[in-house]
Amino acid sequence: MFGSVRVIIMAVVFIGISGAGVYVMKLRSDNAILKANQVLLEQSVESQKQVIQKQQQDFSQILESNKKMNTLINGLQKDIDALDKRFNKGARDFGKIALEKYKLVEKIINKGSDRATRCVEIAGGSPLTEKEINATKKSEINTECPSIANPNYESY
Repeated sequence: MFGSVRVIIMAVVFIGISGAGVYVMKLRSDNAILKANQVLLEQSVESQKQVIQKQQQDFSQILESNKKMNTLINGLQKDIDALDKRFNKGARDFGKIALEKYKLVEKIINKGSDRATRCVEIAGGSPLTEKEINATKKSEINTECPSIANPNYESY
């Protein structure tokens, strides 16, 4: 009987030590998993920082582009106002003038159309020619959109 109690105590001690060993092994594997997760988390945080930096750069570029576009729109609005003033002088009847002097009006409209087409090309990204860049006199400029077609021209 004393021998069986001793065997039972030894079995309980062995099972306790074995259980403690298994528990330590489990803690080690959990620790390894947690370390791997920590590395992934740090990589993810770094990746997110880079994404945020890129978004901030993109946002500043968008703001700069908006400023340029607003400047261009303001210049185009001035050109539209100037055209409006040119065509709405007093009580003249453009249709009557066109019937009486149709060749002259046709020539004027064709030249205006050519200049307006060039304005659309420039607004669409076409580069300025040397003649357009160097234009400083009223006779040399594109009167349809001088603010974008002739950057060196200053109206007085």
